[in-house]
Amino acid sequence: MLLDLKLPIARPPWTSLGKELESCVRKAIYDFDLFDGVPEKVAIALSGGKDSLTLLFLLHSLRGRGFPLFEIHAIHVDGEFSCGAGVQGDFLRAICREMEINFISCTSTQKREDLECYSCSRERRRLIFTAAKEVGATTIAFGHHRDDSAQTLLLNLLHKAEFAANLPKVKMEAFGITIVRPLIYVAEESIRTFSKQHGFARITCQCPVGQNSKRKTVEELICLLEQSFPNTRNNLAKAGLLYGSNKAKNP
Repeated sequence: MLLDLKLPIARPPWTSLGKELESCVRKAIYDFDLFDGVPEKVAIALSGGKDSLTLLFLLHSLRGRGFPLFEIHAIHVDGEFSCGAGVQGDFLRAICREMEINFISCTSTQKREDLECYSCSRERRRLIFTAAKEVGATTIAFGHHRDDSAQTLLLNLLHKAEFAANLPKVKMEAFGITIVRPLIYVAEESIRTFSKQHGFARITCQCPVGQNSKRKTVEELICLLEQSFPNTRNNLAKAGLLYGSNKAKNP
């Protein structure tokens, strides 16, 4: 029974690492005006992996501490096959109930025989956008971190000759939604350590396609480059942010 288990919920007072992560999130919110003065409602794309759970815990901890008590709505996409941690919805629902966060579950239609990243990603985004708008949340936070941004930059450069990383804030005018990435300054290794400290590190991606994706190949390439250039990962992420910010100012 879920009620018999100790739920892995991270709360202040933080360790030094927790303080560091919260500081990075606050800096991202201020540097990129992620919340436009803080909306009344913020949705979080909650896969149940270490990244999205870390985001959930950190954003929840910010409320009432330099920010108004904005509502948080956690949106989870479930289904036979869906990119994410493969965590049971009841487990995440119990965490959200304990934190007094509204939990919303959506169902993906993806099947193993025709599963591929592009169609899966589009359906997940559509489900999350629709669910967020139904509760009046037009700002949606995703758990993409610094390492995701570095991978995206290199992947786009090598695959499409495009210099584009994950932007900290993207207005999706056609959907009336703004995507924000509060973990954009946070290293994945820091998230991994944080998740171990608080007992949710065991949750990993279960996607059968993702294990052999181009993104994983790019991650292996970054690890190889770091043997000669130790700051590769951080420099790629910084370059992507700098270029994205300049492009936004001078379209």
